[in-house]
Amino acid sequence: MFDSLQDRLQSAFKNLRGKGRLSEADIDATAREIRLALLDADVAVPVVRAFVGRIKDRAAGVEVSGALNPAQQVIKIVNEELIGILGGETRRVRFAKNPPTVIMLAGLQGAGKTTLAGKLAHWLKEEGNSPMLVAADLQRPNAVTQLQVVGDRAGVTVFAPEPGNTSGVEEGTFGDPVAVARNAVAEARRTLHDVVIVDTAGRLGIDEVLMQQASDIRDAVDPDEVLFVIDAMIGQDAVQVAEAFAEGVDFTGVVLTKLDGDARGGAALSVREVTGRPIMFASTGEQLKDFEVFHPDRMASRILDMGDMLTLIEQAEKVYDTEQAEADAARLMGGQFTLADFLQQMEAMAKMGSMSKLMGMLPGMGQYKEQLANFDEREVDKIKAMILSMTPTERDNPKVIDGSRRKRISAGSGTTVQGVNQLITRFFDASKMMQQMAKSGGMPGAGGMPGMPGMPGGAGKRAGARQKPQPKKKKGRKGSGNPAKRAQQEREAAEARASGGQAAGAGAFGFEEKADDFELPKELRDLL
Repeated sequence: MFDSLQDRLQSAFKNLRGKGRLSEADIDATAREIRLALLDADVAVPVVRAFVGRIKDRAAGVEVSGALNPAQQVIKIVNEELIGILGGETRRVRFAKNPPTVIMLAGLQGAGKTTLAGKLAHWLKEEGNSPMLVAADLQRPNAVTQLQVVGDRAGVTVFAPEPGNTSGVEEGTFGDPVAVARNAVAEARRTLHDVVIVDTAGRLGIDEVLMQQASDIRDAVDPDEVLFVIDAMIGQDAVQVAEAFAEGVDFTGVVLTKLDGDARGGAALSVREVTGRPIMFASTGEQLKDFEVFHPDRMASRILDMGDMLTLIEQAEKVYDTEQAEADAARLMGGQFTLADFLQQMEAMAKMGSMSKLMGMLPGMGQYKEQLANFDEREVDKIKAMILSMTPTERDNPKVIDGSRRKRISAGSGTTVQGVNQLITRFFDASKMMQQMAKSGGMPGAGGMPGMPGMPGGAGKRAGARQKPQPKKKKGRKGSGNPAKRAQQEREAAEARASGGQAAGAGAFGFEEKADDFELPKELRDLL
């Protein structure tokens, strides 16, 4: 979503690199680039003026830090201001002291309220709550049916006493949504549901009928939270729509939908600043699990291409069993890691989301946006098909797979013998590399993470080929005649051997990568 903003900001910061100090001209030029970047991202003009003004004031008065260069100082200031403009702190749901907690959804038609209701219910269910969805949108054709389908997918109860509009005609009265919402709260108390999510009707534009109905529902159920659902692709209109709903419904929080699209991000940066209401949730895809709590600091980090490791760790914690992960690590260091273990890790990673999304959360991946966008998730399915086409013995000991068996595996998985050969070769190479790194106390980058050795698309050398130690120079071998230079070369070779031989090279995804850029924190290494 923030690709354009991210690129423009990185361009602005690049001009500061190599400077020893920040001059007034540097600050003005950088502020101009940031202003253009925000305007290009459809951020509201008043918000842009205030944001850039604060950055200029802080950059002009900042004390020179011995630890930060000018570019880092500006990035630090922009990061802190972005966190502030996005809300500062994470806002959690306020639950009622006496259940049920009532959450009312409001917004324009097409913003994704009904789908969002199912995602929110699914998330609450995973958090240990017992939510109930309420079909109070009786105006939009088949809205009640859609909510029932979404609720069934989420595995939650749907309260829908009225069929709503099934004729496809927009005009007319199709039931009393206020009565439906009021009765739903009473039903939730009777059936011991602790959260009620009311899906209300929307309109293509703001009108008195829409606002009056939303206001009547709010007065009838006295919700603990009123969430304004807004399409992140709405752009400059976000401010006008948000102000109208803030005045008419007095919402308590904002939910951004369609963050996985090509939106420029202006809505996210404008709504919070203009209305003062916090962004609480974000919808990032079409699946029920593509829903997350909105963390201002993490979103600011994503915008500045500094990654989102905390979210990645949280997702890993949901699907990885700690004891199993420790057992896998022990088997890996002992050289007992098999293709069956590899398949199990791939299936766990699939539960975390698409591979491109996971890789996009790593720091510095902004420069690989095109490669990640073009990554074919079906290649992962091909690898799983090849492993599943093997016998248990072959998965435990790939060395027994000879030419005839490789041909049988390729036929059984619908792939080629060359693909099977690449999978097995990369698995052996990655296993050796991981054992070497474990012995040296280091960990490889993303190109060598467990679960990654068979990833397709590798270019140039094999994934493990660059991990082999460089042989010592022998007499007669070509080298520098300068003793000092030769000693320097030998020191560099020794350092390369000590670090496992990692260097820039072709990654598992088919693009260049640097080991330093992909170093993972200890918490994530332990999980993976």
